[in-house]
Amino acid sequence: MSEQRQTDAPETDESTSEKLVELAKRRGYFFQSSGAYGGVGGFYTFGPQGAALKGNVEDAWRDRFAVAEGNMEIDAPTIMPEPVFEASGHLDGFDDMLVECPDCGESHRADHVVEDNTEYEDAESLPIPEVEEVIAEYELVCPSCGAGLAGQAVEDFNLMFATNIGPGDSDPGYLRPETAQGIFVEFPRLKEYARNQLPFGVTQIGRAYRNEISPRRSIIRTREFTQAELEYFIDPEEDEPNLEAVEGVEVTLYPANEQNRDDGEEIRTTIGEAVEEGIISSPWVAYFLGVATPWYESIGVDMDRFRYRQHLSGERAHYAADCWDAESEIDGNWIELTGFAYRSDYDLSKHAEHSDDRFTIFKQYDEPKTVERATVDPDMSYLGPEFGGDAQAVVSELEALAARDRSAFEGESVEIELAGERREIPVEKTGFAVEEQTESGEHIVPHVVEPSFGVDRLVYTVLHHAYREDEVDGEERTYLDLDPAVAPTFVGVFPLQNDSALEAVADEIVDDLRNAGLSVTYDDSGNIGRRYRRQDEVGTPFCVTVDYETIEEREAQRASESASGDSPRAEETTVTVRERDTTDQKRLPVDDLAETLSAIRAGDLEFEGL
Repeated sequence: MSEQRQTDAPETDESTSEKLVELAKRRGYFFQSSGAYGGVGGFYTFGPQGAALKGNVEDAWRDRFAVAEGNMEIDAPTIMPEPVFEASGHLDGFDDMLVECPDCGESHRADHVVEDNTEYEDAESLPIPEVEEVIAEYELVCPSCGAGLAGQAVEDFNLMFATNIGPGDSDPGYLRPETAQGIFVEFPRLKEYARNQLPFGVTQIGRAYRNEISPRRSIIRTREFTQAELEYFIDPEEDEPNLEAVEGVEVTLYPANEQNRDDGEEIRTTIGEAVEEGIISSPWVAYFLGVATPWYESIGVDMDRFRYRQHLSGERAHYAADCWDAESEIDGNWIELTGFAYRSDYDLSKHAEHSDDRFTIFKQYDEPKTVERATVDPDMSYLGPEFGGDAQAVVSELEALAARDRSAFEGESVEIELAGERREIPVEKTGFAVEEQTESGEHIVPHVVEPSFGVDRLVYTVLHHAYREDEVDGEERTYLDLDPAVAPTFVGVFPLQNDSALEAVADEIVDDLRNAGLSVTYDDSGNIGRRYRRQDEVGTPFCVTVDYETIEEREAQRASESASGDSPRAEETTVTVRERDTTDQKRLPVDDLAETLSAIRAGDLEFEGL
């Protein structure tokens, strides 16, 4: 059963993605959903292999970013009421640029049309008028029919899916465009689970939805996808990350200033040096880049085709003070895998402003402090008749004004804004006063650091970076060099031929390996070489073959045990174990097989050293 293997370099030409998509469909990784009805753009089903790989990547993420970091995990609804997204800013600012073809009526993302046909790499960061100018200057055409797009209006298109909650006069709602808001809106309760102590982190793995204008490139850009997000809440004045733990991690960075230069280049450095030199301004963002880097490598991302790119000012999200994207190279293009953003106090402040709950943490002072506080105690016998139903809103405006600008009360009257109008109130009716108060602490709004991972893109990257072609026994072979820790199937078990004795031993081995927690497939269809090729193509790291030598060894062992009566181990029963990448084969004892393969999967043993 020996095989001769000729190794070639990993293929990275432009056809790799096409080959991978075909392989994914044929072998059950992913395929377009609802194919029986013609398919729906932007929606994909993960098949048996893909669902298992995706689950393994999610488990690996959970182990590193939830369990190892000591963070909690929640599972929030995917549909949320409209006020949540009014507060978060998604109703007004979660848009892509749309341009519609005047001939065929197809809609396209204007920035993608520009990027695909000009030297502009980050057209998303350009303002709409400039995008319209570029389309006209380069005489860009519709990707579908070739009609000219010059002169066509480029418009903002909100990406959220709208729905209704309840029957009749139902409340408007939206499918969440990110899992983060499910964490932010529950902060008042989550802080209690954290015993009101900062810092603490909350993770979530779940579905998100964006009504993409032009979904493309299979599972890289879809309308329904899975995110794995961590929202880490900190006191910006006191909490500092443990940079010592990651300062030596080597990273490839592409800062904004290098991107803006004609000859800008990526920078190879360490996390510690990047913080010291001010390349990464936020130590917290730097910390999570340092944590994430070895994790990407552990799941099979090719680190020679990986970098962190800083967002340019024009493309940074409305909530982000700074943001870096983890990017992987796919067929010569860079795709975003993860956004690492310092969201400051934007989210919690907005939800506090729009809701009736408190999105703060009480920060205890080391010693009580005596401070001056400006307060108001309005004369409601005056405000009631004067402002009617708006009297309470006036009180709120006066309280807010006193807190931020006590000098406004120095005259005979104070001016506030009510329903867009300026109104004056006699200071004597406000009950304004400045008092000394002894306080044991203060309520602060935590800042948020967010690593947000796109799981589907991670899965695609792992598959693409694992794609290999070589030659074995004079035949071309395609295989996936998947890391054993994430491979959907860890071991295939084969009887050499359709023989009841071989099949019985193979069945026993399958049971033993599954009881040991290993993912196993059984295959008795076709010749052994074809079975190896099938498992190579889906990325199964090891194959176990039960042959007639196995049967002879077992019969000899049983005969020896029967003759001696004290069950000595005369001869071990062995099977052939084949490694995917090298196609090397070894005879290993059946009794030790589960333990040996488990140790290899855990990284405690190497197949070459057996």
